[in-house]
Amino acid sequence: MDTALPNSTLDAALAEARERYAAANPASLAAHQDALASMPGGNTRSVLFHTPYPLAMARGQGCRLWDVDGHGYVDLLGEYTAGLYGHSHPVIRAALDAALDRGWNLGAHGTAEGRLARLIVERFPGIDLVRFTNSGTEANLMAVATAVAVTGRPRVLVFDGGYHGGILYFGGGGIPINAPHQWVLGQYNDADGAVALARAHAGQLACILVEPMLGSGGCIPGERGFLQALRDVATETGALLIFDEVMTSRMSAGGQQARLGITPDLTTLGKYIGGGMSFGAFGGRHDIMDRYDPRRADALPHAGTFNNNVLTMAAGVAGLTEVFTADAADALFARGEALRTRLDALSPAMQWIGIGSLMTAHFHSRLGRGTVRSPADIAGADPGLRELFHLDMLERGFYLARRGMVALSLEVGTAELDGFAAAVAEFLDSRARLLADPR
Repeated sequence: MDTALPNSTLDAALAEARERYAAANPASLAAHQDALASMPGGNTRSVLFHTPYPLAMARGQGCRLWDVDGHGYVDLLGEYTAGLYGHSHPVIRAALDAALDRGWNLGAHGTAEGRLARLIVERFPGIDLVRFTNSGTEANLMAVATAVAVTGRPRVLVFDGGYHGGILYFGGGGIPINAPHQWVLGQYNDADGAVALARAHAGQLACILVEPMLGSGGCIPGERGFLQALRDVATETGALLIFDEVMTSRMSAGGQQARLGITPDLTTLGKYIGGGMSFGAFGGRHDIMDRYDPRRADALPHAGTFNNNVLTMAAGVAGLTEVFTADAADALFARGEALRTRLDALSPAMQWIGIGSLMTAHFHSRLGRGTVRSPADIAGADPGLRELFHLDMLERGFYLARRGMVALSLEVGTAELDGFAAAVAEFLDSRARLLADPR
């Protein structure tokens, strides 16, 4: 690709990038137009849509994807962290094949769910007992509902920019379709403010729900002092502390809670732990989770046809025992830290924020470079620069989230990381004038 691209205005550069994209991807356009007839916007998963229309992928292998127009990409999206094992990992594939050979939709207890549960309990300090769901959204809904039921209190402290699932999103304060709990909204990484809110609502506060790193909110790390303050005030007020580790569970064998040494009352999981199959889980202290023991006369009910589906259980066990070991988790974390440091040093016009193998690019042409501690710190960034970066990376053969998020899989190697760093450097060079003055 010629790096001497026009740099007149951001609008002009975007128009040109969209035209090149459309010219290169006619089969994806056809797929999109076909889907428009039966789905609103041709879409059933909002996060995957991007302008001028989304790519349609045909297949994946290892750390690479190919779209319906035949273009190949290094997959740096990693299925928004669910694709930890890459595509068609042989260990996961063998486990799925064996499970299929034994039949599925059995409608009964099996042995694999017990094995997967033991692996999770052994890994995460905050989980004594665990139950499975079908997604991280469902896991968070169950965790919050559990806290409300156990404490007998109605209110839930959450944080601006937090994403806990499709109906648990608090970017910009929340969305109209959020689950109808009594939400109390705090500011991320504001320990004093959060403590004050928890104390003000103490008699009615069931739980504090927080991501140890804002994932969809820009990969903004939770400061240890902030998360410890939440732990302390939850204990003080009798509220339950819920760590949403749907994304951050990959930061070590025991998640971010193990890295920080902060133990929540409940933990929610999802994404890769089911080996890339549909998965969610909520678990925590024995006395809380024991309320779901069906042998109890006062047991809380929890159903779900596919909670223990044989494919997820088999893939999850294989992944945690044979692939994503503690050593593999540590190596992936270090590889991500090294990549983010490398990318962040390329230019003051682009800042890379995250933890370990998860990171997001932020543009600070209007904000000035500095520490990003909350969504308010990135609110003034120009969305046009994010779109231009996304389209330029696609043209260079790198597939990442439209918002600039990267989630490394275990399959991404040194050659792919070197290539991505070079592509980012080319982008920064070719778009230097726009990054300095987008308009």
